Order: sequence, then C-alpha cells, then structure tokens
Amino acid sequence: MTMTGAQQGGLDPAKIDAVLALFQAAGHHPVTPAILQPADVFLDLTGEDIRRRLFLTNGTDGIDLCLRPDFTIPVCRHHLADPAASLPAAYSYHGPVFRQRADGLGEIPQIGAESLGRTDIPEADADLLALSVNALDAFGLSDISIRIGDETLFAAVLAGLDLPNVWRRRLRDLFGETDKLTKALERMSGGNGSEDDNRDVRLGFLSALEGADPEAAHAVVEDLLSIAGISAVGGRTPSEIAERFLEQAALANGASGHTRAAETLSTYLALSADGSGAAAALKTFAKDYGLGLDAPLSAFERRLEALTQKGIDPSKIRFSADFGRRLDYYSGFVFEIHSKAADAAGPLVGGGRYDKLVTLLGSSEDVPAIGFSMWLDRIAGAQKD
Repeated sequence: MTMTGAQQGGLDPAKIDAVLALFQAAGHHPVTPAILQPADVFLDLTGEDIRRRLFLTNGTDGIDLCLRPDFTIPVCRHHLADPAASLPAAYSYHGPVFRQRADGLGEIPQIGAESLGRTDIPEADADLLALSVNALDAFGLSDISIRIGDETLFAAVLAGLDLPNVWRRRLRDLFGETDKLTKALERMSGGNGSEDDNRDVRLGFLSALEGADPEAAHAVVEDLLSIAGISAVGGRTPSEIAERFLEQAALANGASGHTRAAETLSTYLALSADGSGAAAALKTFAKDYGLGLDAPLSAFERRLEALTQKGIDPSKIRFSADFGRRLDYYSGFVFEIHSKAADAAGPLVGGGRYDKLVTLLGSSEDVPAIGFSMWLDRIAGAQKD
C-alpha cells in the first residue's frame, strides 16, 4: 500500500522502508490492523488522556466505534482473531493513529513493533529497546537519551507500606501522573493537596457516603444516575461509578495517619540515576526504609545487564522512579527515547511492557508482552534541527 505524505510524517520513504526491513529481520511480521475499532475496548483499557481524545462514531448496527488511537490494542486483537497464530509472536506496523488535539487534524503517523509471549523477560525487554534504538539510528538519529521506569518497583514499595487498600489502589492508578500523585501524597501526610479542583463541591455527597452500607450506597448512586438518564460514563457502568464514589469518600475522609508512608513514597519517587548507578540507588533506598524489594530489584538488574549486552550504553539510560506511561494497560518496565540535539514536541519513541492486556482482550492464557511506537512526525522534526 502506498503511504501518503502525512502517513510518512515528512520522512524519506526509503528510510521508513529500511526501518520496516529492520523490524522484519528481527522477526516482526508486518500487519495492518483495521482503522475502525470497537470503542468500548479503548474506553475500558486506555487512560483518561486517550479516552477524552477518541474520534467516536457508530456503525449501522448501533455499535460504538472509534478510529484507532494506538496500535498496541489493535495488534493484540489481530493476534487473537487469527486462528493460525501461535506464541511467541512478533509484529510490526506502519500507519496513522487518530487522537483529537488542539493543534492539527489529529492524524499521527507511527511505526512500531510488538512482541507477544516471550518468557525470557529481561532479554525481550532489551531486544525491543535495542530495536527501537537501531531504528532511530537508521533514521539518522544517534544523539539520544533513554528514560526508563518500572511500575513493578512502585507496586512493591506500596505493598511494603502500612496503607489501606483504597489508598494503594488510588496511588497505583495515579502512577505516571506526577502532579496528581504528588497532591495525593500531600493529602496522605495531612496537607490540603487536592487532585481535583471540584473536590470541595462533591465533599458533602462523599461525606454522606462515607461509612454507609456498601449495598445501600451503590443503590443510591445507581438511582441518581437512573433519574438523570445516565447509563454509562466514560465506559463505566453505574455499579463501577458507585464503587468509584465509595473510594472517593474513603479518600476524602481518611487521609490522616499516613505521614511516614507519604514520606517514603516521596523519597522513592524522587530517585533518579543513570544506568550504571540506578540499581545501587534503589538498594540503598530499600535498606534505609526497611523494604523487601529483592525480587523486583533482581529483575531490574537482569534487564540492565541484558541492555548492556545489546550494546546500550548505560550512560545514555536514565532511571526515573516516578516515570510511568499514561496508558492503563502498561504494567511494568516502560521507556521513552528523546533526541538530545532537538527540541522535539515529545519523545521520539515510547513503549513498555503490558503483560495483562492480551488476557484482558480475551486470551485464555497469560501472555507476557512488550512493544514500542515511534512518532514519525517528531522524528522528521528532529532530523531538521
């Protein structure tokens, strides 16, 4: 299929072909998932940032549809729909994704690769990150910096703290959104930080729900939504919305008594080190705060070793403890690559591990998975600078 100029992102088509050939040489089979996708999948499995930027429409059968806002979910759906597909499997793609944005038409040219089903996790992580670095090199961009994060480590820190489950869930949901997470930690330590400018407006309602019988509270919220003629909001059912209100009630009225946990998390989230010093910094933190992080730290070190074996210079890697990607399906190791020389509008590459996604989409078995996407328009801009 011949790509338009917009789909090429302003890049030399020969370089795009060279990168696609690089992906195929690494075993990634090219696929072209449908542009129209079922909207409910993305409403359920992506973050708020993507949900509010969807291009939505309806089929003649009344089914809600959207223009694909990313490739990862469509590639996984393609894999599950193929009766001949087996694991491990590796795919590559090239084409536009569609997200509403203030400047421009919202058609964003991307190229990328996905790997499903590999159980050699550190090596798979290293292979995909190295493949994206090699792809940038093929585009003529070698002066780069690599940022990595790991939600698994953050979850392990949370698990080691004396916190109510509602707070653990809330903080994990906010991981990757640093401003909101910081405000939540301020509230945990007894401050007045608020994640939501409209919180005070709802406080009376939340206070009324706090301590109420869960079944009765669910019924109240569902009745209110029914009276308003609302059957779903952002893909959430009335029952899910009721559960969300109950959590907000607990968070609004139960923020005291967690100062030590807030201090521990703030210290962890401030950690930042290059690839040669990150493991040592994490070990020192774990020792200072008496946290058992041996298992995730061992996995972290094995990944760094695999990256070094792939020729990735540790000095080009920066671990940031607060770094997470704003898509709900990412579940562990994440990365993004920036140009050092260019003032790009954002990362040139973004990717990470999404070990739960294929199961959530209908797989009968757990499927470890990792992938990345490259923004062709940003890469073109970096080449010009």
